[in-house]
Amino acid sequence: MTGGNESCTAGPIPMSYLTCLAYILEEWTGVEHIGDYLSYAFYILWVLFPLILVFVLPGVIVVLFYVSILVLYIYKRKNELKEAYSHDFWAGAGETLATLWDVHGRIWHGFELHGVENIPQGAGLVVFYHGATPVDYIYFMARLHVMQRRHCSVVADHFVSRLPGFKILLDVLGVIHGPKEACVSTLKKGRLLAIAPGGLREALFSDEMYTIMWSNRKGFAQVAIDAKVPIIPMFTQNVREGFRTLGGIKIFRVLYERIRLPVVPLYGGFPVKLRTFIGEPIPYEPNMTAEELAAKTQAAVQALIDKHQKIPGNIFRALMERFQTQKKED
Repeated sequence: MTGGNESCTAGPIPMSYLTCLAYILEEWTGVEHIGDYLSYAFYILWVLFPLILVFVLPGVIVVLFYVSILVLYIYKRKNELKEAYSHDFWAGAGETLATLWDVHGRIWHGFELHGVENIPQGAGLVVFYHGATPVDYIYFMARLHVMQRRHCSVVADHFVSRLPGFKILLDVLGVIHGPKEACVSTLKKGRLLAIAPGGLREALFSDEMYTIMWSNRKGFAQVAIDAKVPIIPMFTQNVREGFRTLGGIKIFRVLYERIRLPVVPLYGGFPVKLRTFIGEPIPYEPNMTAEELAAKTQAAVQALIDKHQKIPGNIFRALMERFQTQKKED
């Protein structure tokens, strides 16, 4: 190969890699002034880099999920006894996962947990606002395990169990998909159980105004009544600034209502300050109806939002809160 190619390695003035690449491509393709096209392409890439980044960052959470799954498979392989899978397995692997997620929450979000004293010693139903992702709940669960060695199961949508490789993770974390009887049974065993009544609809279509989207759902309240346990309201500050969705685009809402799958694009992964606040428990009252308890619970979660979240949420402000030396009061 001659001409421009030789000038890349010879001559008194060394050429840049971009110039050399342009010469090589010109010889291969026969297209003149290809360097101008390359310069323009790199400029467009530089301009669009922030936009690309906000859609790539959520992938970090996905990677962390699969790292967790890999840890579980390694641990399962190491422990041959099947009986260990439901008991000893959680004691060892669960400890590792809790530490992994707690460290991630501390480093990436400066995660704080306030109001742990409001969680009763026995059973209780934790009810929380659902952000674009449930990452705040995972941080809560991990911190609770690290602090008190307590485990909290959670109710999740059925589609989660269909994600490749997630079955072992869901089994170890105690994720259930209902029905109501399974939830009541979990609580009657003296365990903690968490649920976000807004579910996927709230996750995908709520926004920086932090609108609660529970519709007329009262099944969670009936579960608490049947199990005779208190409800513990919970909310995470800035959860909508860490991850956001394009749920405001009408076509995504129409598509979701048809197929009931999370088809709405997600972006973010910003290292904003996350603080989870646990409110005072709503005690079991035998004479309270499910409708009344559901309304009371929604009011309690709304009160946490009003107290701890500036409306509308702002990504830059949430980022700046990472540098505040004084913790927000409970």
